[in-house]
Amino acid sequence: MNTVKIGGYAAGGKNPLLLIAGPCVLEDYQRTLMIGREIKAIADKLGMPYVFKASFDKANRSSFASFRGPGMEEGLKQLGALKKELAAPVVSDIHEPEQAAAAALVLDVLQIPAFLCRQTDLIYAAARTGKAVNVKKGQFLAPWDMKNVIAKIREAGNENILLTERGVSFGYNTLVTDMRSLPILRSFGYPVVMDATHSVQSPGGRGETSGGQREFVPCLARAAAAAGIDALFLEVHDNPEEALSDGPNMLRIDQLEKLLTDVLAIDAVLCRGGLK
Repeated sequence: MNTVKIGGYAAGGKNPLLLIAGPCVLEDYQRTLMIGREIKAIADKLGMPYVFKASFDKANRSSFASFRGPGMEEGLKQLGALKKELAAPVVSDIHEPEQAAAAALVLDVLQIPAFLCRQTDLIYAAARTGKAVNVKKGQFLAPWDMKNVIAKIREAGNENILLTERGVSFGYNTLVTDMRSLPILRSFGYPVVMDATHSVQSPGGRGETSGGQREFVPCLARAAAAAGIDALFLEVHDNPEEALSDGPNMLRIDQLEKLLTDVLAIDAVLCRGGLK
């Protein structure tokens, strides 16, 4: 399996399970920093490499009136500051090819949102930066369809590829995660990420906003660890009811340490048994 360098870390193969976590979107800077510090402290305690995640712009909200974030210019300033304060790599979404070069000056990983995973120009622009590219598998794609996405990134000369499972559409406002997807994605030779929080989302389930079932996040995270993953993606908040985006599917930060302890224990069994 190819390994992907992210800051001072490496993902894939026998490397330690990576944590990608943070609030859905950049909110008040001090609150965002507080969340990042708490996650980092837990990750450090458990010996888990940590990448901070938050979006500078949520361009695919259900409603035009929904909070989108501070935008690219201010958001990248904040992410640069967070990167320094937390001493951790950072990842955020990009939505347009023109954003790639500027984002790559700050971000360690450029993330392609699930709805945009087939957008050739966007993927190619992200890949041409040379930074790691994390592609969320679209809710409309079978796992084997991601081979075409991989080919687009490789065509740009980039092998720093992460593939993220985040559920597939299963009827109206419902997602389901097929755990067979994880070994299929890993068979392509690149690190696989399980997004355990978006996988319990109910897209548009509240009319003008999305719903979610955060109570199932631990179940999916543990199951994914047993299936074999290289990184775990979690959206985390101190008070999801107050979150400005994706609150219903976000994990409460006071539940994080217990969940990661369970996931790491499962992952350790896989590594010792030679299954990963």
